[in-house]
Amino acid sequence: MIMDNQLMPREQLGICAEGNLHSIYLMLSANDGAEKALRSTLASVAQHIFESADTHSDCAFNGFIAIGANYWDTLYPNSRPAKLQAFPAMTAAHTEAPALEYDVFVHLRCDRYDILHQIGNECCQMLDGLVELVDEERGFRYQDSRDLTGFVDGTENPKGQHRQAVALVGDEDKAFKGGSYIHVQKYAHMLPKWQRLALKKQEDIIGRTKQDNIEYASEDKPLTSHIKRVNLKDAQGNSLEILRQSMPYGSMKHQGLMFISVCREPSHFELMLRSMIHGDEQGHHDHLLHFTRAVTGSSFFAPSLDLLLRDAD
Repeated sequence: MIMDNQLMPREQLGICAEGNLHSIYLMLSANDGAEKALRSTLASVAQHIFESADTHSDCAFNGFIAIGANYWDTLYPNSRPAKLQAFPAMTAAHTEAPALEYDVFVHLRCDRYDILHQIGNECCQMLDGLVELVDEERGFRYQDSRDLTGFVDGTENPKGQHRQAVALVGDEDKAFKGGSYIHVQKYAHMLPKWQRLALKKQEDIIGRTKQDNIEYASEDKPLTSHIKRVNLKDAQGNSLEILRQSMPYGSMKHQGLMFISVCREPSHFELMLRSMIHGDEQGHHDHLLHFTRAVTGSSFFAPSLDLLLRDAD
C-alpha cells in the first residue's frame, strides 16, 4: 500500500531509516507529576533529533522517541492510538517472552560513535529532572549486518518506499497517522552453547545458509526453523510484514540482539512471537529460542513529529 506523502505528517526519521554502524537505546522512567513539562520536553527532544539528522547527514544520524503503552494515558490522557496495548507476555515450557514496560524509549543511531554519544548526552540533559534512566545499551553493526550467531539479520525487511507502507500508521487511525507501533525485546544469546553446534545444525535452526545467506527451499525448511516460524501469511496469502530495526549489543560478559519491530499493525509482531514460542498446531516452536532468551519485552508508540509538537503544551 502506497501512502499519500502530501497528507502524511512528518514521521520521526529513525522509524524507517536504513541501517547504521552504531546505536544507543535508552529506557526511561518518568518522574511522578512530570507530565506537563515532559510533554513539552519530549517535543523539544524529538525536534532536536530531527534537526540533528540534517546537521549530521554526512554520518547518517537518525533516531526517534516512543511512549510506553502503560504510560500513554498518563502523558496524553485525551487520545490514544487505536491498537496500543501492553507487551504480549508469553510463557512456554522451553522459554518465555517476559514483559518489562518503560515509560519512554529513546532510540538513536549514527555511523559516527562520537556524534551518537554527543547527541545522546544532549537528549539526556534536556530530560534531566523529568525522567530516570533505567536501562541503556549500545548497539553496533557486526560484520556485514549479521547477528552475533553469525547469520545475516533482517534479510526479509521491506525495501525502499515499502518501508513506510509497512511501518507507518495511515488513514486507518487518522489522529495518529505517521506514527508507528514499537516492540522491543533484549535477547541474551547463549553463544558458547550455539558455537558448539555443527554448521549444518545451525543452518537448519535458522533456515538459511550461514556464509552465503541463501534461504532454504520451502520444502527443506524444518518446521522448527526460525524463518518458518516468523514468515507468516494471512488468510488471503499476504505476508504479515514488520520492519526490523534490530542490532547486536553488549560486552564480553553480556551480549545478544536488541530486537526492534516497527509496524503500522502491531498484531503482526504478536503473531510472530506466538508462532516462535507456542508454534503451530503440532507445537513446532522456534528452536533458535534454545540458544537465546528474551530478558525484556516492551511496547511503545512513536508518534509523528507533528503530533509531538502539537501536543507539547
